[in-house]
Amino acid sequence: MAGNTAVVVIGGGYAGVMAANRLTKREGVEVTLVNPRPSFVDRIRLHQFVGGSHDGVTEYGRLLASGVRLVVDTVAEIDAPGRSLALASGDTLAYDYLIYAVGSMSAEVRVPGGAEFAYPLGGWEQARRLKDAVEAAPASAPLTVVGSGTTGLETAAELAEAGRKVTLVCGALLAPSLHPSARRAVAKRLAGLGVTVVEGPGAKVAEVTRDAVRLADGRELASTVTVWTAGFTVPDLAVRSGLSTDSLGRLLTDETLTSVDDERVVAAGDAAAPSGLPYRMSCQAAVQLGPQAAETVLSRIADERPARVEVGFAAQCLSLGRRAGLLQLAEKDDTVKKQYVAGRAGALVKEMICRGIPWQLRYEARKPGVRRWWSKDAGRERLVAMGGRPDTRRAEAPAVAEQVA
Repeated sequence: MAGNTAVVVIGGGYAGVMAANRLTKREGVEVTLVNPRPSFVDRIRLHQFVGGSHDGVTEYGRLLASGVRLVVDTVAEIDAPGRSLALASGDTLAYDYLIYAVGSMSAEVRVPGGAEFAYPLGGWEQARRLKDAVEAAPASAPLTVVGSGTTGLETAAELAEAGRKVTLVCGALLAPSLHPSARRAVAKRLAGLGVTVVEGPGAKVAEVTRDAVRLADGRELASTVTVWTAGFTVPDLAVRSGLSTDSLGRLLTDETLTSVDDERVVAAGDAAAPSGLPYRMSCQAAVQLGPQAAETVLSRIADERPARVEVGFAAQCLSLGRRAGLLQLAEKDDTVKKQYVAGRAGALVKEMICRGIPWQLRYEARKPGVRRWWSKDAGRERLVAMGGRPDTRRAEAPAVAEQVA
């Protein structure tokens, strides 16, 4: 392709930043990153932001390669045939190739009273609103966290360690994504922090009011602030733009992360559904998918055949306050093992990983393309060849989004 090639990345999260930085390894590529905020939101730290132990944001100047142009705006619609984006500001942005990395967000709270009185925790604005509500509540006020995926567990522990009275409403099972042995370790830590865990058949929220949570079995829990972490979804930009998606709204792609509708559109991160078999919503998958999406674009620019995506998991990792954590080991296909690391050692590993993510983003900015290999789930190719059965894979558990390893 003669002349410069314009590549636009929509979304400045883990996958988007990795993709934008990787693209700068080739001369003649003009890279633009479109994001609604001027700062990078470190989503795996949002529970710490709410608890007061971390800022939760980093300036993009510290993470992006010098060749990446940042546009602070929101994409209203993708015109794939016209290769342009309509922005919320009224401007338009043309592209030769597009990387769709819009990420994920809290699912709509559908129980009665949830929209009015619950505080979701899936993004920066929600985290700020929740932090204000927690700080305004008296120190002795009862707080309820709904959902026992990683976000729920981490938020409950963080607030309890800060001295808050916390109830965790799990639904049927505490920490369903973990192995039973690791689950018991989590339960022990939460008990030590004074968290009241409510689980079982009747522990499903039926209604949220201003000062209480009502369960399906009739129980009523006093709750001055109700935190909602039960479920994640993706923005509907692809749906609104007429692109093919799965039932959740993730962009359908082939195994090179290329849209099934348009080879000029490539997806990465939580909003990608390669072969209809999306990976678990997680930072762990995003930092692998982002650079590979960029490699697909770079291959097409060079008139080369793009490589198939390779993503392998290693563990799930969560913090349980500042002094304890848990590393749940896993197979490359994300199936959990019996082995885990808990307690202080788990906390140290979790913190090391959290610090390592921004380092990875900065390293890609300084030396784009240095990493050429990816961990691989050997069974995925066979599953794709068989037509796939998404219900057999852990990627379809949206309540455990933002897990990291």
